[in-house]
Amino acid sequence: MTTTSSFKTTQSDEIFGTAQKLMPGGVNSPVRAFKSVGGQPVVFDRVKGSRVWDVDGNEYIDYVGTWGPAICGHAHPEVIAALHEVLEKGTSFGAPCIQENVLAEMVIDAVPSIEMVRFVNSGTEACMSALRMMRAYTGRDKIVKFQGNYHGHADMLLVQAGSGVATLGLPDSPGVPNTATSSTLAAPYNDLEAVKTLFEQHPGEIAGIMVEPVVGNSGFVAPDAGFLEGLRELTREHDALLAFDEVMTGFRIAYGGAQERFGVIPDVTTLGKIIGGGLPVGAFGARKDIMELVAPSGSMYQSGTLSGNPLAMTAGIKTLELLQKTGTYEQLERITTKLTQGLQQIANEAGHDAYAANISAMFGMFFTGKPVRNFDDAKTSDLDKFARFQRGMLERGIYVAPSQFEGGFTSLAHTDEDIDKTLEIAREVMSSL
Repeated sequence: MTTTSSFKTTQSDEIFGTAQKLMPGGVNSPVRAFKSVGGQPVVFDRVKGSRVWDVDGNEYIDYVGTWGPAICGHAHPEVIAALHEVLEKGTSFGAPCIQENVLAEMVIDAVPSIEMVRFVNSGTEACMSALRMMRAYTGRDKIVKFQGNYHGHADMLLVQAGSGVATLGLPDSPGVPNTATSSTLAAPYNDLEAVKTLFEQHPGEIAGIMVEPVVGNSGFVAPDAGFLEGLRELTREHDALLAFDEVMTGFRIAYGGAQERFGVIPDVTTLGKIIGGGLPVGAFGARKDIMELVAPSGSMYQSGTLSGNPLAMTAGIKTLELLQKTGTYEQLERITTKLTQGLQQIANEAGHDAYAANISAMFGMFFTGKPVRNFDDAKTSDLDKFARFQRGMLERGIYVAPSQFEGGFTSLAHTDEDIDKTLEIAREVMSSL
């Protein structure tokens, strides 16, 4: 494991310097640029299990996991073997393949709300398409979302969106026309009364609610008891649809996602991350009567040349097979709870206000003295302290998200030794903040 004395970034700095001349900010996704935590990003070379290595040879215990998909650990040998086998047959067909059927059946069997599914190539695509379908089904235009919930970068959903937008200090984004967001209504997360008010102010106009059932794009924020149930009741009362964005929570906080974990069944679900096993993928699904609106069954158009490609489907199939093994979610819950409880104790002993929490293999920690229930609470975190904490951990071989407003992830590859080492280093870093 690296230490501050051996931590060198010569090659990373050179590669990133060149990247800044070739790509906006030197990256292809904003949070990778380390803008909110300072310093230069490290450039990865390879990954395996719970570990990553950068181009300078520094080794890290990884708590980002490619932002969620690596729930079985990086480069799992069974996933890699399955990909090698299908790779010999081709990377993309632009035509039906049997793997689509297999993964579709697995998703339908696992996720309570889904009777039919459509595969796409990203979480953004999934949420954009689900929103279009909700409007088509209800004949209404308005949608309710929550402050600090990020559903991808589609124009109509890039409103008070948290995640990379919050990291960069952008309230929305230039280039998004007012007409694209005029039908998007935003409420504070965990505030049922605010949602009730929106329905009262716009009677018969709201197609539905889209929500991250557990927020991962304001940092980790869990729902209050009764919040998701209240959204379910409100949408039924007003003949609107409830959509869970389970791009992060799907197959991570339970095999059937947040809806299984909390016992609240939405009308529409979006998925991503894990069901591609590390390859680009997304999906949206719902009851059969809703999904049959989608072309070619119905008139709501959606398409994608690479959708359902055999590589992504195969990686997803193998990943879900691995997650079905006995004890998987008990292990994820145990190891992640050990991490967050340890971080909370260490921070408090070092004299820092902190709030750390998790649900199964999804977690977060804020430098604030109160529980974080919404995006406004998240913004009370000491961002300068988090930046110094992130850098201190990085220089000692622990890779945590380079933004306060991103959730963290563990995997089946993380061991008790990994957690113990992480907490040992966290104690050292916390004492120096």
